[in-house]
Amino acid sequence: MLDYTILEELEPVFYPRSIAVVGASPNEAKIGSQWLKGLIACGFSGDVYPVNPRGGEVFGLKIYPDLRSITGLVDLVIVCIPRGGVLPLLDDCAAKQVKAVYFFTAGFSEVGDPKWSWVEGEMVSRARSGRFRIIGPNCFGVYSPEHGMPYGPFRLRTAVGRVGVISQSSGHLGKIIEFAGMRGLGLSKAVSVGNACDLGCVDFLKYLAVDSKTTVIGLYVEGPRNARGLFEMLRAACQVKPVVVWKGGRSAAGARSAVSHTGALSSSAVTWSVALRQAGAIEVEGLDEMADTLLLLDKVGQVRRGNLGVVCGLTDGGGGEAVMVSDACAQLGIDVPTLKEKAGHELVDLIGEVGSVLCNPVDMSQRQRDPQTLRRAMEVVAGEPQVDLIVVYENAGVILDSFPESTAEALNATIGDFARGQEKPVLVVLQHGPAENRRVQIERSLAGAGIAVFPSIERAAKAIANVRRYTTFRDAVADASYG
Repeated sequence: MLDYTILEELEPVFYPRSIAVVGASPNEAKIGSQWLKGLIACGFSGDVYPVNPRGGEVFGLKIYPDLRSITGLVDLVIVCIPRGGVLPLLDDCAAKQVKAVYFFTAGFSEVGDPKWSWVEGEMVSRARSGRFRIIGPNCFGVYSPEHGMPYGPFRLRTAVGRVGVISQSSGHLGKIIEFAGMRGLGLSKAVSVGNACDLGCVDFLKYLAVDSKTTVIGLYVEGPRNARGLFEMLRAACQVKPVVVWKGGRSAAGARSAVSHTGALSSSAVTWSVALRQAGAIEVEGLDEMADTLLLLDKVGQVRRGNLGVVCGLTDGGGGEAVMVSDACAQLGIDVPTLKEKAGHELVDLIGEVGSVLCNPVDMSQRQRDPQTLRRAMEVVAGEPQVDLIVVYENAGVILDSFPESTAEALNATIGDFARGQEKPVLVVLQHGPAENRRVQIERSLAGAGIAVFPSIERAAKAIANVRRYTTFRDAVADASYG
């Protein structure tokens, strides 16, 4: 089922040598011009050609009246013109021997008008005759940070990483890219497919499944044109890489919205859940859960037992934090095992017994705000063989609002330094609070140390449970293949 020939077929989509932006104009505020500006700002190294029948110049580049007048080759065409002009444009694409076209232009099958549904079908027919592929219409298309290709006209940027994302919604993909940039999640490439009249979720899933630069896949889908093909491809992809799937349109109201959004037709939520589970995909139910799960897969990878060793009470209040962590984990079947007697005695000597919880979670309230105590507590917890992941629960609002800035810097520098030299993964729960800008700076610093940071223990626990379930699936696949 895995098809490596698709790497060559979609090479011009993610790594074009040259791009024409049809709809760019001397008016720099126009959407086409902004798209062009994004390519320049993000360092796209190939040739860029603005196209508009009125001609002129924009950002120091000559505007060509049409595609045919461009003397150089054109691999990819980005279309930002009214829908009435798309069919003649596709004839020009065929004459120019372009490889791929993606359409920001909308107003086709998703509006429910037979005339524009026919036009969308005719677009595919002309693409077939011209031997090129279409992405969209009604989408922002491709994000390829390694190749200097921004997401649409925006200047959203992430680190180049190992997570690839496919989305039927341009807006949702934009938020995922935004979250990735803020939380230290590196992306290999991403694409929004919109109406998916030609290339769709199945095609891009097929690509990412064999892309050596992608190890984790995220997928947002409302209603694919080829549901059977999607589940077959999911089954094949999940045997080699984790695929996190968020299905939109699960409710009756959501399904109606999906039809008007991308023209998608939805099946029942139960049907989807059963099929996703059988395929081995990780099903999530929203944007936050998708981002959290992708982050944990990227930073930690597979999780088998998921037993947590927790350190809390960095600024007092550790007793309540310990109870909250334990309850959140127990609800999802995640164990917070009792520490061995020797470790407990070490913690009593380190922290003191009065007012602290020294079993697990470890409450260091009696030695709060002390980096050396924090480090030693993490070392004791990490040394326990029954502990798989170390979680530090940090009340960022109290630390940042009530104590000198040096306190937060010292504690988080200690966590980062510990994580760099530690085989067991370290996670941090860093709550939102009154000093949000400074909290974000801390999150980015911890992310730089390879630490996955979550805004609540409930979200961290849910991500752990999701990844553990996929690991169980992969282990079962491996056992079956060796059996």
